[in-house]
Amino acid sequence: MTDIPVTTWSLEQSGPTDLLPAAAPQGAVRIDRAEAPSPEFSRFLYASVGGDIHWTDRLGWSYAQWQKHLERPGVETWVAYERGTPAGYAELVPQGDGVVEIVHFGLIPAFRGRRIGGHLLSCGAARAWDLGDRRPGLTPTTRVWLHTCSKDGEHALDNYLRRGFRLFDTRVEEETRAATPGPWPGAYPV
Repeated sequence: MTDIPVTTWSLEQSGPTDLLPAAAPQGAVRIDRAEAPSPEFSRFLYASVGGDIHWTDRLGWSYAQWQKHLERPGVETWVAYERGTPAGYAELVPQGDGVVEIVHFGLIPAFRGRRIGGHLLSCGAARAWDLGDRRPGLTPTTRVWLHTCSKDGEHALDNYLRRGFRLFDTRVEEETRAATPGPWPGAYPV
């Protein structure tokens, strides 16, 4: 295990007109909502997208924890598919008082660099702005926010900025990094 400095950037939009949508990528790419809560599918997406960039906070969750999280009111998972294969996802979680967080966002490594991320983020952020307006009992969305860090993909921060998110906080912390978990042992080169 090694201690490394990790920079975390928090970004936000304060109105739907802040969103600067990316063009849809060429080819058979679609974005669909995963409407049936599925701990298995959500864990697959989490481990597959975050395995090489050290997402570990949910790896220890039980089936019941995944189920409870996915059944929270307003939680939505949006999945990008290329030619029928899952390519990445965005998880939206209302935080109350009109605030929606894009809690997890990213692409499976084989699909990065193909212009899918900008399109997925555009769709996810647009949906976050609509979330409160279309769900009974939810306050209309007044802020959409997310965070990214220096462990994420090399184009992550730039993608958020190009979509109209503005930086509102930066933090640097030491983190102990264990071996890359990957979606399964040995999935990524060392």
